[in-house]
This record gives sequence, structure tokens and C-alpha cells, in this order.
Amino acid sequence: MATLRNLKIKTSTCKRIVKELRSYEKEVEKEAAKTADMKEKGADPYDLKQQENVLAESRMMVPDCHKRLEAALTDLKATLVLCRKFNLYLKLSAATLSRACLNKCFVTLLQAELKESNEQGTEIGEAEATITEVEAVYT
Repeated sequence: MATLRNLKIKTSTCKRIVKELRSYEKEVEKEAAKTADMKEKGADPYDLKQQENVLAESRMMVPDCHKRLEAALTDLKATLVLCRKFNLYLKLSAATLSRACLNKCFVTLLQAELKESNEQGTEIGEAEATITEVEAVYT
């Protein structure tokens, strides 16, 4: 099911960007400590300037990650809404067709697709958990 596949991809994207963000934040701390240490020890001005450039580059990546994370979170939320609507549509379609006793093959197909979407319901739970985790990063 394409929607669940997209949901998995969007969830993984958010998780990856959160990991990147945390990694860059740790890198900024490490490089800031290294820069301060070099200043204390009176390091060569050229080496100190290079280290400050490394620190500046690391600091620039944090806002970039925040922007990408915000965009990925928006995509994830939209995909989650589509997934929920699609699952509801399948449930309503199967119920309506069953009551009307229309084409039995089509009902069976819809029920099989509904069963498949319920078996893969972990994607929705995982997406919701990821949204909560990402929103916690912003608070």
C-alpha cells in the first residue's frame, strides 16, 4: 500500500534528521570546548582560526537541521492524515458493499486490503510516536 510505504519513509526521515540534529549539537559542544581549550593554551593563531571555522560550520548546521526537521514533520503529519482517511475509506467501502451484496470479489478484495492495512498498523503508531518525539525537540 503506497500510503503506508510513504508513511514509513516520512517516519524514517524524521528519525534520521533528529539523529543528525543531536549529532550536530554534540559536535558544536565538542568543538566549542576544543576552541576554548586552544585559546587558553595560546595556540597558533592560524590553527585557532581554523578551529573557529570548524565551530562556525558546525553551528550553521543546527538551524539547517531544524528547518529540514520542521519540513519533514509537516510532511509526516500530512501523510498520517491521508493514511487515516484511506483506512476509514476502506472500512466504509467494505461495509457499504457488504450490505448492498454487490460484487463479492470486490468485497473480498477490499477486505483483504483492509486486513493488510490493519496488520501494518504499526506504521501509524510509529509515526505518531515520532511526531511526539520531534515536537519534544522544539520545546
